[in-house]
Amino acid sequence: MIREMFSYAFIQRAFFGGVLVSLCAALLGVSLVLKRYSMIGDGLSHVSFGALSIAIACGIAPIQFAIPVVIIAAFLLLRLTEKGKMRSDAAIAMVSASALAVGVIVTSLTTGLSTDIYSYMFGSILAMSKDDVLVSVVLSVIVIIMFIFCYHRIFAVTFDESFSKATGVPVGTYNTLISVFTAVTVVIGIKMMGAMLISSLIIFPALTSMRIFKSFLSVTICSAILSVVNFTAGLICSYIFSIPAGASVVVVNLVVFIIFGLAGILKRK
Repeated sequence: MIREMFSYAFIQRAFFGGVLVSLCAALLGVSLVLKRYSMIGDGLSHVSFGALSIAIACGIAPIQFAIPVVIIAAFLLLRLTEKGKMRSDAAIAMVSASALAVGVIVTSLTTGLSTDIYSYMFGSILAMSKDDVLVSVVLSVIVIIMFIFCYHRIFAVTFDESFSKATGVPVGTYNTLISVFTAVTVVIGIKMMGAMLISSLIIFPALTSMRIFKSFLSVTICSAILSVVNFTAGLICSYIFSIPAGASVVVVNLVVFIIFGLAGILKRK
């Protein structure tokens, strides 16, 4: 059955693209969850949906248009919260609702709920083209390499920004870097997972790993492994039961979270 499943080109594209996106989301998710900034993925996914709706209405390449728009949104969110002008949750909620409203209005006034819009909102593995996979591979590799090289600085910024500033670490630069990487990950994953579900790839692996492990390194490694395994399992379940891949991946992540939660309780006892 597995051999038959991977004989289809669209499954192969979804698998390669999805594994890389899941890995990026898991690596970034650990820092975002620990910094209490995990909902940025949800906010940026709605910004991405608004940008993609405008791009489709104007006949512009959607992914290429959405990436800079979402990066700018991530940068503005970071600046709003850093300067204390607005709480992070309030800023994300405001931007999220506004962007989603713009996307819905543009969609209703132009093409309506077309196949492209539907796939961006709820995800579709059938919508992954060769170009989408190529963009996903290139951007994901960049994110992973940069995370590995900046690991120690990201660790310092995540746990103690004040101490990091005192030791000369450019905290603002690394916070911006995390936000930009998150924006890129959200955009490249939205076509497969959908705007409604992409944030789950950021949140679930980190929260699940924290049920068992406590150190930053062990949580990061476990999150990366869980993210890839859960995505693969979700994709297989999607094929077997003919259900949407994005929803299937989220449910698998939920089940694994519950299992790790129970294991964590037993371990403490």
